[in-house]
Parts: sequence; C-alpha cells; structure tokens
Amino acid sequence: MRASGLIKRSGGLSAVRGLRAAGVACGLKANGRPDLALVVADHPATLGATFTLNLVQAAPVQLSRRRARGGRFSAIVLNSGNANACTGRQGLHDAEAMAAAVAKAVQVPEAHVFVASTGVIGRRLPMAQVQAGIAEAARRLSPAGGSSAARAIMTTDTVKKESAVAFTVGRQQVTVGGMAKGSGMIAPHMATMLAVLATDAQVAARPLQQVLKRAVEASFNRITVDGDTSTNDMVLCFATGAAGAPPLRVGTPAFRRFSLAVERVCRELATMMVRDGEGVTKLVELRVAGARNDAEARRAAETVANSPLVKTTLYGEDMNWGRIMAALGRAGIHFHPDAVDIGVDDIPVVRRGLGLGARAEAAANRRLKRREFMLGVHLHAGTGESWLLTADLTEAYVKINAGYRS
Repeated sequence: MRASGLIKRSGGLSAVRGLRAAGVACGLKANGRPDLALVVADHPATLGATFTLNLVQAAPVQLSRRRARGGRFSAIVLNSGNANACTGRQGLHDAEAMAAAVAKAVQVPEAHVFVASTGVIGRRLPMAQVQAGIAEAARRLSPAGGSSAARAIMTTDTVKKESAVAFTVGRQQVTVGGMAKGSGMIAPHMATMLAVLATDAQVAARPLQQVLKRAVEASFNRITVDGDTSTNDMVLCFATGAAGAPPLRVGTPAFRRFSLAVERVCRELATMMVRDGEGVTKLVELRVAGARNDAEARRAAETVANSPLVKTTLYGEDMNWGRIMAALGRAGIHFHPDAVDIGVDDIPVVRRGLGLGARAEAAANRRLKRREFMLGVHLHAGTGESWLLTADLTEAYVKINAGYRS
C-alpha cells in the first residue's frame, strides 16, 4: 500500500464486485476477432459519464448522453469495427435497437442501458449480426468476463487495456476498475477512445459525476497521439455498491481516496493508450512551465505535442529544437523567445532562447533513443504550467491509417 492508501489490483472490471461482463465475435471485424462487449450491473447502479466535444457525434453518443442525465446504469453494450457515426436517423434507430435488445436479454430497464461504438465512420451496422452477438454475450456474462470485454472493444489496439486499484472504507475494501480502448484518433477533448469504469463503493450519482469529470481532465484529456478528436469518445463510471462499505461522503478521507483511485485508473488507462498508439515508438511527457497562466501553458503544450514536425523529430531521435520553438511561436500565447529554456529529462538543450551546442544536442539525442522520456519547456513569462502525454509520428502510423478501411 502506498501513502495514498491505494492498492494495485490485477485485472480491470473483473476486480469490481457486483457486475458481469463478456466479449464475443459477431462478425463486425473481417478478421473474425471479438467485436462486441457487454457489461451488466447485478443491481441498478449510479452513473457518471463524459462524452466527446466533437460537433459530429455518433448515434451511440447521442443516445447515451441523453440517458446519462438520469444518473442510473444497468448495462452497456459496446461494439468495435463500426462507429455507427454519420449514419443519420437510421443509425440512431440502430443504437436504440441495441439497447432494447440488451434490456430484453438481461431483464433491465431500457432507459438504463447505454451503447458505445468504435470503428469505421459512415457505415450502417449489420444489425442481424449485432443482435445475435448481444444474445450470445448475454449468455456468456460472468464476473470474470472483464478481460474478454476489454479484448472485444479493441480496434487498432495491439493490447487490451485494463486497470484496477483498491482502498479501504471502514473495514471494507472497495475497488475501482476499468477497461479502455484507443490507439489512434487520440486527442481527447473528451479520441477514438472508449472507457468503462466501475466501482463497488456506494456513491451518489452527482458526486460520482464530479469525480469522473476531474479524473478525465487529469488523464484522458491530457493525452494525444495524432491530434484528432473522435466522434465516438465516451467514458462511463458506474457504482454498484456491492462491497458493502458505508456510503462515501464528500469531504471525508474515504471520498478523497476514492477520487484518487478513479484518477489513478483513468491515468493508467490513458497512458496505455499513448504507449500503444498507432505506430508509436516513443512515449513523451511534455511539461510546459513559466507561462503567463495555466491556460496559455496548456495551449503551448498542445501545440508542441501535436506538431507533426516535432513528432517526427522525436521519431528521428534528433533534437531539432528549432521545431519546438517554431511550434511555441504559433501557439497564440505571449512570451519572449529569448527567455525560453528547453531540455530532455535533465539535459538542457536551449537556454534563454539559444542552443547550447552540439555536445548538448548529442546528449539529448541519446535520451531520445529511449522508449520513454520527458520533454521540458520553460517560458519564463509567469507561473502557469501544464503537461501532456504525447508520442512520435512514424511511417507505421501512415500505413495503418492509409489502409484502415481495407
């Protein structure tokens, strides 16, 4: 146990009591891999949720956003291989039909059933296959089914993404666990990413929503692979209360531990996304300090993190710091170029806007050969600061996305 009071648990959703899950193949993917997941709470649960801010929103996002206002959860069905986005009124009917099929199969209120989809945009779902998949998933539901569900929501992901931590409330141990998918189209303002979290703590819907919103801002909204925000992003967290612990109250030490647990799981899942980004060979923590305020630091960090020239520099393992300076200069913030410091880990490369020479760059280049490192920028314009996780841009990314629909 760490000072935070959190204990790392194995697995993801299956570490949480009071739910069952399953993952099946229903033919949405040409390779025959699992493509439909179902997660069901044993009893009605409270809910928090966040959704994409993209103006173009997939049918399942539209449906689930409306239902999330009620703060109640019974089940969610998620499919990969088809985004059900830009499919018009029929797409919305299909999302509603998916929810209705789940409600009938597991005997829960349809209004408490959520739908999430990910995959190719602009194609109708083959509903006969989806309906058959839902029926099969309902038959396979199991408390140990979290990993199969996590596998079924993968698209270009190369590994399934799960995380869980536990802490104590009174004499009871409670758990927060989750699964996520995401590898490309990652730059969440709440990317293509989906995440489902659950806890067996007792917590009301409103504070659960507040905790999730803060956790998403400190995790999923701090990552970028390619600068694209998806039409289908969704993060749900539901509370089953099955641990039997006392209800969590805002302002108590137990509630603070719960908040830390949700944020920890979100951060671990978000980091997995960048590490498993399409074609990614580098995981880079970008820190910007010394901006006039936090908002300008965030703008600078996003501009640098999403710059194709900076990202290809990271891939090339060549500390071409001029590209970072150029990106900062177009970020729309105020600073003095002759005050900027840039470094890789603990190695300074630029001081007061001037490069420190070939030896410094050579030392930095050796760090760029590592799988993970930190890129630091100090603007010396104020006290604002921000951070993001970003990645390099490789030939593999281009190949994956050039042939994504084939």
